[in-house]
Amino acid sequence: MNTGHRKLCKRYDVEGDAHCLTFSCFRRLPLFSRERSCLWMIRALQLGREKNQYDLWAYAIMPEHVHIVLLPQQGVRIRDILSTLKQSVSKHAILWLQRHSPGFLSQLEDLQPNGKRSYRFWQRGGGYDRNLRTLADVYEKIEYVHANPVRRGLARTPADWPWSSCRAWQTGEEIPITIDRDSLPYLMSDEVFPRRN
Repeated sequence: MNTGHRKLCKRYDVEGDAHCLTFSCFRRLPLFSRERSCLWMIRALQLGREKNQYDLWAYAIMPEHVHIVLLPQQGVRIRDILSTLKQSVSKHAILWLQRHSPGFLSQLEDLQPNGKRSYRFWQRGGGYDRNLRTLADVYEKIEYVHANPVRRGLARTPADWPWSSCRAWQTGEEIPITIDRDSLPYLMSDEVFPRRN
């Protein structure tokens, strides 16, 4: 029997664990199909780095969802990182739509259980959050994130997709955002991921 309750995403804020995060646009709409919205996401990722919330290791902005591999800084909780990323993008998107395309706002309208109406850029719920405890897990997830546009038929090779960190890893260029490659240990064995002191 469906009680109408959403399945809650469990988060494990284990100090020193890297995370692979995935979160989706409201109603799985392709809200990242325009360059401007991808740039809002890039700016949000940069904002989190500037606030010293995490080291950014990989990302891919897909038309209707985002994948990120990161290492939270000591004492920073995943919910705070998600708040920084999601709120920044939502504010930019809703403001832009109010000014330039108010007719589209109806597609983002959300009637909440208490009767309140609001506009949502992001799908309700916490999305996907997986703790990565070994270097092998981290490297596997980075490869998975970079290959996502190819699996979806959006690019011929991972480096062809402009909204991921793949090219930055391959070329060393910090475009469109800096990747914190210096904090990612080399994969030498399947030892437990090194904890920060």
